[in-house]
Amino acid sequence: MLRINGNRLCEKLFEMAKIGATTKGGVCRVALTEQDKLGRDLFIKWCLEIDCVVDIDQLGNIFARRLGRNNAAPAVMIGSHLDSQPTGGKYDGVLGVLAGLEVLHTLHDANIVTDVPLEIVSWTNEEGARFSPAMVASGVFAGEFSLDFAYNREDKVGTKLLDALVEIGYKGKSEVGNRKYKATFELHIEQGPILEAAKKSVGIVTGVQGIRWYNLLLNGKETHAGPSPMSFRKDPMLTLSRLLPRIFELTKIHGPDAKVTVGYINAFPGVRNTVPGYLDISVDMRHPCEEILFKMHQDLTAIVNVEKHIDQDVGHLELVWYSPPVMFDTGCIEAVKKATEKLAIPSMEIVSGAGHDAVYISKVAPTSMIFIPCTDGLSHNELEHAEKVDIINGTNVLLAAVLEMANDCDLEFRN
Repeated sequence: MLRINGNRLCEKLFEMAKIGATTKGGVCRVALTEQDKLGRDLFIKWCLEIDCVVDIDQLGNIFARRLGRNNAAPAVMIGSHLDSQPTGGKYDGVLGVLAGLEVLHTLHDANIVTDVPLEIVSWTNEEGARFSPAMVASGVFAGEFSLDFAYNREDKVGTKLLDALVEIGYKGKSEVGNRKYKATFELHIEQGPILEAAKKSVGIVTGVQGIRWYNLLLNGKETHAGPSPMSFRKDPMLTLSRLLPRIFELTKIHGPDAKVTVGYINAFPGVRNTVPGYLDISVDMRHPCEEILFKMHQDLTAIVNVEKHIDQDVGHLELVWYSPPVMFDTGCIEAVKKATEKLAIPSMEIVSGAGHDAVYISKVAPTSMIFIPCTDGLSHNELEHAEKVDIINGTNVLLAAVLEMANDCDLEFRN
């Protein structure tokens, strides 16, 4: 049975990791920065070396196509992203892109032509680390956001996404979303500890849990920390101290699949000897069941409303992003499962805890994902690591699943 070249794939992973390399072994290749541009340039160079046809759309999404027998037919797509968190790891996103490249390289070396074209996609700004929301480019592709909405996203210093695209020379001409796919796959590290704990080399991803993001504003009144008695203060930190235990209690109320994260708490003016005038707080809630996630939303709203009964000016809760739970395509899932069985690779079904571009793409094309373990479940971390054996196993499963969907009959390869 056909196999990928694991050494070549890992060499490319490590070469790409030199772009934006950090002192702790991670990468900083934030979307639409100079480092992101260099990563894109290198990826395109590698694609051209194996005779792919490269196209770039108006959002900077990169499409590298390997022609098949029937090039009028919808392609089978492999996609992920090259951008990283500011203190990200070597594997998040980039593994899926370079694994796709290795699949095409393997077929190129073996002179195998599939019935339908194959296409690798690198999506712009998946992480959302610079321009919020995350996955905005694949969201535009799937019709969830408008192009103008994406272009007008701003980073912390007020730079618009459109201007950043132009600055690095990656605003293409092709229309966003004007492509059809027979099937799509995304290979990714799990970003959690489940596969490692279960001693499984591959996760057959059946769907993605739902996500709700909130901004919580708590009002206070700025005053000097020394002269002002505690009983005279309006301190939003005290309000927060009452709210947090009740917010985290939702994970007990709604079961082990419920997750709550408070990712940042910003105090303004942020001065050591001044009671804050207000707090800006993020809340992230997740659950694979849409009904339970909505009940969590209702409970969170009620918790904040209790404080409003005490003080009408306590602040407000704003829902800023909602990604419903996703169930992936049964045909694509079955192709991944069949590949693990053919290759005798230890595997299990799993639901993704994180959002991925595959979430939006699944709305417009049959989609599934393949997970591999990452050490200690670490991701969005410079210490992020995946074992070579798992990288190879996951990419071989990807190759077999792609061939399953790209040919009209069940052939391991055809010349």
